[in-house]
Amino acid sequence: MPGIGDLVQKAFYLGVGMASYAGERAGKTLGELRSQAQKIADEMVARGEMTTEEARKMVEDMVTRAQNTEGAVIDVQAKAPSREPRPIEIDDVDDAADSSEASSLRQQVESLQDELRRLKKD
Repeated sequence: MPGIGDLVQKAFYLGVGMASYAGERAGKTLGELRSQAQKIADEMVARGEMTTEEARKMVEDMVTRAQNTEGAVIDVQAKAPSREPRPIEIDDVDDAADSSEASSLRQQVESLQDELRRLKKD
């Protein structure tokens, strides 16, 4: 019967293996993206729609955006959604007509905030 130490060790190796596999898949996917973007860029250069330098920059930008998007997806998943409403700021207005409208909007916002606080208490 395997001991608890063996079980922990296997779980650790499983985690390392999964992380390694995910890294390999991400590398392959980025490689495929680069290849496809390069093909499109080559076609556009052949048709005279862009220069070689523009094509190179386009491919690099696409790959960079893809890499940044992967990081953003991980960051979004790591953050818990906020349950608090986003604060609203109303700038002061110089015009008298706009000022009365701004005042009305402030009152509406305050009443909504009060109602939200009341609902949270219930």
